[in-house]
Amino acid sequence: MAELVCHSAHPPLLVRNMEARVIGFDTTWLRVRWKLLGTGQLVIPPFAGKGRADGLWQTTCFELFLIAGEGNGYTEINLSPSERWNVYDFSGRREGMSERPMPREPECSMRLGTDLAIFDAAIPAAGLPMPPWRCGFAAVIEEQGGRRSYWALAHHTDVPDFHDPGCFLEEVAAPSPA
Repeated sequence: MAELVCHSAHPPLLVRNMEARVIGFDTTWLRVRWKLLGTGQLVIPPFAGKGRADGLWQTTCFELFLIAGEGNGYTEINLSPSERWNVYDFSGRREGMSERPMPREPECSMRLGTDLAIFDAAIPAAGLPMPPWRCGFAAVIEEQGGRRSYWALAHHTDVPDFHDPGCFLEEVAAPSPA
């Protein structure tokens, strides 16, 4: 698991640790898991049913960024516990944004305990850029009272910026044939 760090300008109330990792990757699905500790005041968006939506980052949302190859383009995947989602392609850092076509919707589930939360996502591999990738795990976490914290593999600026290529630190190889 890769440990995510909270941006120092936006500390959480109770969340004290977050990890993320790829838990499976084959020709059908990319499976990713985020694990949080200290979830006593976590705000979970209400169930909204599957479907694309913008602005998911305005409350608890889990994000994955993928860079394939040497270009400046990348893919951003937004996943909500509400089961809403979106996938965007960018031609450069925060430039040329467009919705990426997906062959089917991601599958998401949130399990919440008294101090622990696990968010799992299965993303259709056929809708993703060709691996291998450098990826960045990230999350916006809302806690009671509207407090938001911003978590990523690294932070390099005074404001949270998940689009910073310096945050895309994890390597993901192409899957083995099934």
